[in-house]
Amino acid sequence: MPSSPSNDVSPPESPQRLFESLQGCSRVLLTGPLEPDGDSVGACLALQRLLHHCGVDVDVGGIPTYRYLWMPGAADMIPDQDLRPDYDAVVVLDGDRHRLTREASAAFARAGVKGIVDHHASTRSDGYTHAWIDPEATSVCEMLYELVVAKHMDIDHDLAALLYVGAIFDTGGFRYSNTTPATHRMAARLLEVGIDHAGICARILLEHREPALRVAGEVYSNAELHLDGTLSIGSLCKATAKRLRLVPGDLEGLVDSLVYTSGVEVAVLLVERAPRLVKASLRSRGRVNVASVAQMLSPSGGGHTKAAGAVIEATLAESRQRVVDVVTPELRSSHAAAG
Repeated sequence: MPSSPSNDVSPPESPQRLFESLQGCSRVLLTGPLEPDGDSVGACLALQRLLHHCGVDVDVGGIPTYRYLWMPGAADMIPDQDLRPDYDAVVVLDGDRHRLTREASAAFARAGVKGIVDHHASTRSDGYTHAWIDPEATSVCEMLYELVVAKHMDIDHDLAALLYVGAIFDTGGFRYSNTTPATHRMAARLLEVGIDHAGICARILLEHREPALRVAGEVYSNAELHLDGTLSIGSLCKATAKRLRLVPGDLEGLVDSLVYTSGVEVAVLLVERAPRLVKASLRSRGRVNVASVAQMLSPSGGGHTKAAGAVIEATLAESRQRVVDVVTPELRSSHAAAG
Protein backbone atom coordinates (compact mmCIF):
# COMPACT_ATOMS: atom_id res chain seq x y z
CA MET A 1 0.00 0.00 0.00
CA PRO A 2 1.54 3.35 -1.01
CA SER A 3 2.26 5.63 1.90
CA SER A 4 0.98 9.16 2.16
CA PRO A 5 3.31 12.08 1.32
CA SER A 6 5.50 13.51 4.04
CA ASN A 7 3.94 16.48 5.80
CA ASP A 8 4.82 17.98 9.16
CA VAL A 9 1.68 20.11 9.48
CA SER A 10 -0.67 19.07 12.30
CA PRO A 11 -4.34 18.54 11.43
CA PRO A 12 -6.57 21.55 12.17
CA GLU A 13 -8.43 21.33 15.47
CA SER A 14 -11.95 20.76 14.09
CA PRO A 15 -11.18 17.67 11.94
CA GLN A 16 -8.83 16.29 14.57
CA ARG A 17 -11.47 16.48 17.31
CA LEU A 18 -14.17 15.02 15.06
CA PHE A 19 -11.98 12.13 13.91
CA GLU A 20 -10.91 11.31 17.46
CA SER A 21 -14.53 11.38 18.66
CA LEU A 22 -15.57 8.95 15.91
CA GLN A 23 -12.73 6.59 16.80
CA GLY A 24 -14.26 6.29 20.27
CA CYS A 25 -17.71 5.29 18.95
CA SER A 26 -19.04 1.77 18.53
CA ARG A 27 -21.40 2.48 15.65
CA VAL A 28 -21.19 5.41 13.21
CA LEU A 29 -23.47 6.53 10.39
CA LEU A 30 -22.12 8.64 7.54
CA THR A 31 -24.74 10.26 5.35
CA GLY A 32 -25.37 13.07 2.92
CA PRO A 33 -28.29 15.09 1.62
CA LEU A 34 -31.20 13.66 -0.31
CA GLU A 35 -29.95 12.81 -3.82
CA PRO A 36 -26.24 12.91 -2.88
CA ASP A 37 -23.75 13.85 -5.60
CA GLY A 38 -20.26 12.62 -6.37
CA ASP A 39 -18.56 14.62 -3.65
CA SER A 40 -20.96 13.44 -0.95
CA VAL A 41 -20.81 9.77 -1.98
CA GLY A 42 -17.05 9.86 -2.43
CA ALA A 43 -16.51 11.57 0.92
CA CYS A 44 -18.80 9.20 2.83
CA LEU A 45 -17.15 6.11 1.40
CA ALA A 46 -13.66 7.56 1.88
CA LEU A 47 -14.26 8.43 5.54
CA GLN A 48 -15.78 4.99 6.05
CA ARG A 49 -12.54 3.40 4.83
CA LEU A 50 -10.44 5.60 7.10
CA LEU A 51 -12.55 4.72 10.13
CA HIS A 52 -12.64 1.01 9.26
CA HIS A 53 -8.83 1.03 9.38
CA CYS A 54 -9.18 2.34 12.94
CA GLY A 55 -11.52 -0.51 13.88
CA VAL A 56 -14.75 1.54 13.88
CA ASP A 57 -18.02 -0.03 12.69
CA VAL A 58 -19.37 2.38 10.06
CA ASP A 59 -22.50 2.43 7.90
CA VAL A 60 -23.01 4.71 4.92
CA GLY A 61 -26.63 5.64 4.32
CA GLY A 62 -28.35 6.29 1.03
CA ILE A 63 -28.83 4.68 -2.37
CA PRO A 64 -26.22 5.73 -4.94
CA THR A 65 -27.31 6.47 -8.48
CA TYR A 66 -26.06 4.33 -11.36
CA ARG A 67 -23.11 6.70 -11.83
CA TYR A 68 -21.63 5.70 -8.47
CA LEU A 69 -22.38 1.98 -8.18
CA TRP A 70 -18.86 1.05 -9.34
CA MET A 71 -17.23 2.96 -6.46
CA PRO A 72 -15.50 0.89 -3.75
CA GLY A 73 -18.01 0.32 -0.95
CA ALA A 74 -21.04 1.68 -2.83
CA ALA A 75 -22.70 -1.74 -3.07
CA ASP A 76 -22.85 -1.91 0.73
CA MET A 77 -24.55 1.46 1.24
CA ILE A 78 -27.74 1.11 3.27
CA PRO A 79 -31.11 2.49 2.13
CA ASP A 80 -32.27 5.06 4.66
CA GLN A 81 -35.39 3.08 5.52
CA ASP A 82 -33.13 0.26 6.73
CA LEU A 83 -30.91 2.36 8.99
CA ARG A 84 -30.35 1.27 12.58
CA PRO A 85 -32.02 3.29 15.34
CA ASP A 86 -29.01 3.36 17.68
CA TYR A 87 -25.96 5.02 16.13
CA ASP A 88 -23.49 6.59 18.56
CA ALA A 89 -22.52 9.16 15.95
CA VAL A 90 -24.04 10.54 12.76
CA VAL A 91 -21.94 12.68 10.44
CA VAL A 92 -23.34 14.64 7.51
CA LEU A 93 -20.94 15.13 4.60
CA ASP A 94 -21.39 17.69 1.80
CA GLY A 95 -24.73 19.06 2.95
CA ASP A 96 -26.34 19.84 6.25
CA ARG A 97 -28.81 18.37 8.71
CA HIS A 98 -31.73 20.24 7.13
CA ARG A 99 -31.36 18.27 3.88
CA LEU A 100 -31.43 14.76 5.35
CA THR A 101 -34.14 12.21 4.70
CA ARG A 102 -36.68 11.61 7.46
CA GLU A 103 -34.97 8.40 8.59
CA ALA A 104 -31.46 9.87 8.60
CA SER A 105 -32.73 12.94 10.44
CA ALA A 106 -34.22 10.72 13.16
CA ALA A 107 -30.91 8.86 13.56
CA PHE A 108 -29.08 12.19 13.73
CA ALA A 109 -31.39 13.46 16.47
CA ARG A 110 -30.74 10.36 18.65
CA ALA A 111 -26.95 10.29 18.21
CA GLY A 112 -24.61 11.58 20.90
CA VAL A 113 -22.03 12.78 18.38
CA LYS A 114 -23.56 14.97 15.68
CA GLY A 115 -20.97 15.91 13.06
CA ILE A 116 -20.85 18.00 9.91
CA VAL A 117 -18.10 18.04 7.26
CA ASP A 118 -18.93 20.57 4.59
CA HIS A 119 -17.56 23.32 2.36
CA HIS A 120 -20.71 25.29 1.55
CA ALA A 121 -20.56 28.92 2.67
CA SER A 122 -24.26 28.76 3.60
CA THR A 123 -23.76 25.94 6.13
CA ARG A 124 -23.91 26.92 9.81
CA SER A 125 -22.33 25.11 12.76
CA ASP A 126 -25.36 25.27 15.06
CA GLY A 127 -27.00 21.94 15.87
CA TYR A 128 -23.76 19.92 15.75
CA THR A 129 -21.43 18.71 18.48
CA HIS A 130 -18.56 18.73 15.97
CA ALA A 131 -18.52 21.10 12.99
CA TRP A 132 -15.76 20.99 10.36
CA ILE A 133 -16.75 23.59 7.78
CA ASP A 134 -14.28 25.04 5.29
CA PRO A 135 -15.84 27.27 2.57
CA GLU A 136 -12.41 27.70 1.01
CA ALA A 137 -12.13 24.00 0.17
CA THR A 138 -12.93 22.89 -3.35
CA SER A 139 -14.72 19.76 -2.14
CA VAL A 140 -15.34 17.71 0.99
CA CYS A 141 -13.08 15.07 -0.53
CA GLU A 142 -10.30 17.67 -0.65
CA MET A 143 -10.90 18.35 3.05
CA LEU A 144 -10.56 14.64 3.83
CA TYR A 145 -7.43 14.43 1.70
CA GLU A 146 -5.79 17.21 3.73
CA LEU A 147 -6.66 15.31 6.92
CA VAL A 148 -5.14 12.12 5.49
CA VAL A 149 -1.92 13.96 4.62
CA ALA A 150 -1.72 15.75 7.95
CA LYS A 151 -2.22 12.50 9.91
CA HIS A 152 0.22 10.55 7.70
CA MET A 153 -2.40 7.98 6.72
CA ASP A 154 -1.92 5.61 3.80
CA ILE A 155 -3.62 6.30 0.47
CA ASP A 156 -4.42 3.03 -1.25
CA HIS A 157 -5.98 2.58 -4.70
CA ASP A 158 -9.61 2.54 -3.52
CA LEU A 159 -9.25 5.55 -1.25
CA ALA A 160 -7.55 7.49 -4.06
CA ALA A 161 -10.41 6.68 -6.46
CA LEU A 162 -13.03 7.82 -3.94
CA LEU A 163 -11.29 11.11 -3.22
CA TYR A 164 -10.74 11.74 -6.92
CA VAL A 165 -14.48 11.43 -7.61
CA GLY A 166 -15.25 14.31 -5.25
CA ALA A 167 -12.42 16.41 -6.69
CA ILE A 168 -13.57 16.13 -10.29
CA PHE A 169 -17.27 16.37 -9.52
CA ASP A 170 -17.11 19.66 -7.66
CA THR A 171 -14.66 21.22 -10.12
CA GLY A 172 -16.35 19.92 -13.27
CA GLY A 173 -13.23 18.01 -14.19
CA PHE A 174 -11.03 20.98 -13.14
CA ARG A 175 -12.95 23.34 -15.46
CA TYR A 176 -14.62 25.51 -12.81
CA SER A 177 -13.06 28.62 -11.31
CA ASN A 178 -13.01 27.05 -7.83
CA THR A 179 -10.11 24.83 -8.98
CA THR A 180 -6.95 25.77 -7.09
CA PRO A 181 -3.27 24.78 -7.16
CA ALA A 182 -4.01 22.62 -4.10
CA THR A 183 -6.68 20.80 -6.11
CA HIS A 184 -4.18 19.92 -8.82
CA ARG A 185 -1.56 18.86 -6.27
CA MET A 186 -4.13 16.55 -4.70
CA ALA A 187 -5.07 15.14 -8.12
CA ALA A 188 -1.42 14.54 -8.98
CA ARG A 189 -0.87 12.63 -5.74
CA LEU A 190 -3.97 10.47 -6.34
CA LEU A 191 -2.90 9.71 -9.90
CA GLU A 192 0.48 8.52 -8.56
CA VAL A 193 -1.39 5.71 -6.81
CA GLY A 194 -2.42 4.36 -10.22
CA ILE A 195 -6.13 5.13 -10.49
CA ASP A 196 -7.83 5.09 -13.88
CA HIS A 197 -8.49 8.82 -13.94
CA ALA A 198 -9.83 8.85 -17.51
CA GLY A 199 -12.28 6.06 -16.73
CA ILE A 200 -13.42 7.77 -13.54
CA CYS A 201 -14.03 11.06 -15.39
CA ALA A 202 -16.02 9.26 -18.08
CA ARG A 203 -18.25 7.46 -15.57
CA ILE A 204 -18.86 10.47 -13.37
CA LEU A 205 -19.02 13.38 -15.83
CA LEU A 206 -19.68 12.09 -19.33
CA GLU A 207 -21.68 8.85 -19.51
CA HIS A 208 -25.48 9.02 -19.72
CA ARG A 209 -28.34 6.58 -20.03
CA GLU A 210 -30.45 6.85 -23.17
CA PRO A 211 -33.41 8.41 -21.26
CA ALA A 212 -31.03 11.12 -20.01
CA LEU A 213 -30.34 12.13 -23.61
CA ARG A 214 -34.08 12.26 -24.31
CA VAL A 215 -34.83 14.48 -21.32
CA ALA A 216 -31.93 16.77 -22.17
CA GLY A 217 -33.47 17.37 -25.57
CA GLU A 218 -36.82 18.24 -24.00
CA VAL A 219 -35.36 20.55 -21.36
CA TYR A 220 -33.15 22.37 -23.87
CA SER A 221 -35.95 22.83 -26.40
CA ASN A 222 -38.36 24.19 -23.76
CA ALA A 223 -35.86 26.39 -21.91
CA GLU A 224 -36.94 30.00 -21.49
CA LEU A 225 -34.63 32.99 -21.72
CA HIS A 226 -35.42 36.07 -19.62
CA LEU A 227 -33.83 39.45 -18.93
CA ASP A 228 -32.33 39.91 -22.39
CA GLY A 229 -31.04 36.36 -22.44
CA THR A 230 -29.07 36.56 -19.20
CA LEU A 231 -31.37 34.19 -17.27
CA SER A 232 -32.13 30.70 -18.56
CA ILE A 233 -34.83 28.57 -16.94
CA GLY A 234 -35.33 24.93 -17.82
CA SER A 235 -38.14 22.88 -16.36
CA LEU A 236 -39.31 19.32 -16.12
CA CYS A 237 -42.75 18.21 -14.97
CA LYS A 238 -43.35 14.98 -13.10
CA ALA A 239 -45.42 13.53 -15.94
CA THR A 240 -42.54 13.89 -18.41
CA ALA A 241 -40.09 12.34 -15.96
CA LYS A 242 -42.45 9.38 -15.58
CA ARG A 243 -42.98 9.04 -19.32
CA LEU A 244 -39.24 8.95 -19.96
CA ARG A 245 -38.70 6.56 -17.02
CA LEU A 246 -36.01 8.71 -15.51
CA VAL A 247 -33.98 7.54 -12.54
CA PRO A 248 -31.81 9.53 -10.11
CA GLY A 249 -28.70 10.69 -11.90
CA ASP A 250 -30.32 11.29 -15.29
CA LEU A 251 -30.53 15.05 -14.72
CA GLU A 252 -26.93 15.60 -13.61
CA GLY A 253 -25.16 18.16 -15.76
CA LEU A 254 -28.29 19.63 -17.37
CA VAL A 255 -28.23 22.93 -15.51
CA ASP A 256 -24.53 23.34 -16.26
CA SER A 257 -25.27 23.19 -19.98
CA LEU A 258 -27.95 25.84 -19.53
CA VAL A 259 -25.62 28.31 -17.82
CA TYR A 260 -22.95 27.88 -20.49
CA THR A 261 -25.30 29.07 -23.20
CA SER A 262 -23.87 32.21 -24.82
CA GLY A 263 -25.06 35.33 -23.01
CA VAL A 264 -26.52 33.49 -20.01
CA GLU A 265 -25.27 34.54 -16.58
CA VAL A 266 -27.67 32.59 -14.35
CA ALA A 267 -29.40 29.28 -15.10
CA VAL A 268 -32.04 27.44 -13.12
CA LEU A 269 -33.40 23.94 -13.64
CA LEU A 270 -36.82 23.38 -12.05
CA VAL A 271 -37.91 19.78 -11.49
CA GLU A 272 -41.41 19.02 -10.24
CA ARG A 273 -41.30 16.45 -7.45
CA ALA A 274 -44.95 16.72 -6.36
CA PRO A 275 -47.94 18.96 -7.24
CA ARG A 276 -46.58 21.79 -5.06
CA LEU A 277 -42.96 20.79 -4.58
CA VAL A 278 -40.22 21.84 -6.99
CA LYS A 279 -36.48 21.19 -6.79
CA ALA A 280 -34.45 24.13 -8.11
CA SER A 281 -30.82 23.74 -9.18
CA LEU A 282 -29.02 27.04 -9.76
CA ARG A 283 -25.80 27.97 -11.54
CA SER A 284 -24.03 31.29 -12.07
CA ARG A 285 -21.17 32.54 -14.22
CA GLY A 286 -20.02 34.56 -11.21
CA ARG A 287 -21.76 37.93 -11.18
CA VAL A 288 -24.72 36.67 -9.12
CA ASN A 289 -24.37 34.74 -5.86
CA VAL A 290 -26.87 31.92 -6.40
CA ALA A 291 -26.44 30.67 -2.83
CA SER A 292 -28.14 33.88 -1.73
CA VAL A 293 -30.77 33.42 -4.44
CA ALA A 294 -31.44 29.87 -3.21
CA GLN A 295 -31.98 31.13 0.33
CA MET A 296 -34.44 33.71 -0.96
CA LEU A 297 -36.32 30.98 -2.81
CA SER A 298 -36.51 28.69 0.24
CA PRO A 299 -35.40 28.87 3.90
CA SER A 300 -33.49 25.61 3.45
CA GLY A 301 -31.83 26.69 0.20
CA GLY A 302 -28.13 27.33 -0.09
CA GLY A 303 -24.86 26.18 -1.55
CA HIS A 304 -21.95 27.89 -3.25
CA THR A 305 -21.66 31.27 -4.94
CA LYS A 306 -21.84 29.66 -8.38
CA ALA A 307 -23.79 26.47 -7.64
CA ALA A 308 -26.72 26.11 -5.26
CA GLY A 309 -30.08 24.46 -4.75
CA ALA A 310 -33.46 24.93 -3.12
CA VAL A 311 -36.80 23.19 -2.70
CA ILE A 312 -39.72 25.47 -3.47
CA GLU A 313 -43.21 24.79 -2.12
CA ALA A 314 -45.15 25.96 -5.17
CA THR A 315 -46.33 24.80 -8.57
CA LEU A 316 -43.92 24.63 -11.48
CA ALA A 317 -45.37 27.81 -13.02
CA GLU A 318 -45.29 29.66 -9.69
CA SER A 319 -41.70 28.55 -9.11
CA ARG A 320 -40.66 29.82 -12.52
CA GLN A 321 -42.14 33.24 -11.81
CA ARG A 322 -40.59 33.31 -8.35
CA VAL A 323 -37.17 32.66 -9.88
CA VAL A 324 -37.63 35.54 -12.32
CA ASP A 325 -38.77 37.85 -9.52
CA VAL A 326 -35.81 36.98 -7.28
CA VAL A 327 -33.08 36.88 -9.92
CA THR A 328 -34.11 40.07 -11.75
CA PRO A 329 -32.90 42.54 -9.10
CA GLU A 330 -29.76 40.48 -8.50
CA LEU A 331 -28.81 40.60 -12.16
CA ARG A 332 -29.64 44.28 -12.46
CA SER A 333 -27.57 45.04 -9.40
CA SER A 334 -24.63 43.07 -10.77
CA HIS A 335 -24.82 44.91 -14.09
CA ALA A 336 -24.94 48.27 -12.32
CA ALA A 337 -21.92 47.32 -10.21
CA ALA A 338 -20.04 46.29 -13.34
CA GLY A 339 -20.61 49.78 -14.67
